[in-house]
Amino acid sequence: MRKLLLPALVIISASLLLIRLFYLQIINDSFKLKSENNAIKINYTYPERGYLYDRNGELLVANQPSYDIMVIPRDIKKIDTLQFCKLLSITKEEFIKKIKKARTYSPMLPSVFLTQLNKLEYAGFQEKLRRFEGFYIQKRSLRDYQVNYGANVFGFITQVNEKIIEKKPYYIGGDLIGKQGVEENYEEILRGQKGVKYLLKDKFNREIGSYKEGKFDTISKQGQDLTLTIDAELQKYGEELMINKRGGIVAIEPKTGEILALITAPSYDPATLVGRQRSANYTRLYKDSIAKPLYDRGLLAQYPPGSPFKILTGLVALQEGVINDSTTFYCRRGFSYARGRFMKCHCSGGAVRLHKAIYQSCNSYFSNSYIKTINKYKDKGYGVDVWAKHLKTFGLGDFMGYDLPTGRKGSIPSGKMYNKLYNKADDGWKWDGKTILSNAIGQGEVLMTPMQLANFMATIANRGYYYTPHIVKKIEGKLIDKRFTTKHVTSIDRKYFDPIVEGMNAVYGRGGTAGGLGVAGLEICGKTGTAENFAVINGKRIKLQDHSIFVAFAPKDNPKIAIAVFVENGYWGARWAGPITTLMIEKYLNKKITRLDFEKRMLNGSLKSQYDKLLPRKQQDSISKHRDSLLNEKRKIDSIAKQKTIKKESSKEIAKIN
Repeated sequence: MRKLLLPALVIISASLLLIRLFYLQIINDSFKLKSENNAIKINYTYPERGYLYDRNGELLVANQPSYDIMVIPRDIKKIDTLQFCKLLSITKEEFIKKIKKARTYSPMLPSVFLTQLNKLEYAGFQEKLRRFEGFYIQKRSLRDYQVNYGANVFGFITQVNEKIIEKKPYYIGGDLIGKQGVEENYEEILRGQKGVKYLLKDKFNREIGSYKEGKFDTISKQGQDLTLTIDAELQKYGEELMINKRGGIVAIEPKTGEILALITAPSYDPATLVGRQRSANYTRLYKDSIAKPLYDRGLLAQYPPGSPFKILTGLVALQEGVINDSTTFYCRRGFSYARGRFMKCHCSGGAVRLHKAIYQSCNSYFSNSYIKTINKYKDKGYGVDVWAKHLKTFGLGDFMGYDLPTGRKGSIPSGKMYNKLYNKADDGWKWDGKTILSNAIGQGEVLMTPMQLANFMATIANRGYYYTPHIVKKIEGKLIDKRFTTKHVTSIDRKYFDPIVEGMNAVYGRGGTAGGLGVAGLEICGKTGTAENFAVINGKRIKLQDHSIFVAFAPKDNPKIAIAVFVENGYWGARWAGPITTLMIEKYLNKKITRLDFEKRMLNGSLKSQYDKLLPRKQQDSISKHRDSLLNEKRKIDSIAKQKTIKKESSKEIAKIN
């Protein structure tokens, strides 16, 4: 048996090797194609990326032709380097550096030498191309933005790097790929499929025809168009309202989960990241670590939600049966929860029921409700977990699953976390609801993104369910993903939403925290919010101006829009976020603005003086001097204009006398 084993292994191994060679050489010609690579030139044709439209069919993003100069280092013959450099307005040092980089990548494979020539540069180089053997022009398409807003929604396209090429074999050097926004998340749909043509070369490196009569050639396939859920006019208006402010606005259609507007401030013109200056412009935006224009605050910024969170505190307390809509708590303009500890309240005080607690934002009422919810259970950690479980059915404390490539989970604390934090004392002291009372009013360990705020508002508008927010409404020739048409129902019974909605509607009435922010003929339900704001400056934790928050939906019945507005350092809810919310709702529902008083104040208003406090002292002083200089210049101009007016009026009076 042992004598037969070795010959058998040899025969089996030889057979497998022969079968593999037969497959590689006879059946699978693609390996033969690779082996003949030296005699073959590969030409690629790049399709246009799919267009982007808004929900109403307005074209937002199209394409424009672009021309890259490619180089194959091995094929470079003697060329007039000085003429070449002069033609492309580059130095000889730059030429040498680029050739060296291309040769390092691969002497035989094409590399990008110079990107994105304009039409004049292309025409000039194309005319003399035959003089520069080893170089050729690759036509591609760049984005052509029809609007100057929505940069965070669209994203941008950029050249692939070696890491991407290694990870995704589809791409080769010089290829473009979507980054951020819709461009990244829907890259494979938008990019289409590039075409490939294999050409045979002779020993003199001249093209002599198609390889294998075009057997391996493929034609390019254009990218598919996308219709976004964005309302272009609403997006534009929201970005205008947020000029000279920082924060985010997210608006959602409650019945579908479609994102109507996704605004981050500050932002930038998307055309900034197109063309030869793209890299320099991106670096400038990236290095702005104070304003952070590339940071999508609507999706990434995690803030304490403040008073809007009281709505959820109330809903959980109702579901847990620790309160009902008639439950009364007494408010003494605040809530005393421990010796020497007093949480202030700005409501009118006295006996407070749920309805008044919502429209006057009573801290005492929701503090009592939260304590009862947590302390309902003997194990307070379990009580926190019950509370957290309800909240997570609203999509909080986790990634939401929307069709954008970036986001944050927010934070909903757990019982385990508090047990670990507080169960260390040996004196018998036990923590309870009062210990973590800040959660009741949206402070403490609770964090939410503006997207989560808007989605929970859409859930209230729907009286207990939501659809996963999404940015794409329609894909050319395809249906959107099923996860965006799946209804998510919360753990709160529908009947408990009715008193909450009535209280939110009263927020806009007399005595409500948004009294005076309404629009005639529109029934809006909302909630003001103010969140404390701290920052570490020069190693010290400093209290800065509070954040302004507002959430709302409208109309009260059959709602069409749910919205969250967050303005950093914006004082209190009704000062900045409230008016912006009113204007956005009126713009979307009525297509015109009647609250011109709000519009003028919001469009012209600025919070730069608050943001300057985050700058180093020297920079603050410089900005202050510059601002004073501008004010002095304005005073001089106004004074001259006033004198001219007086002189003109005097001339008119003299003329009348004569």
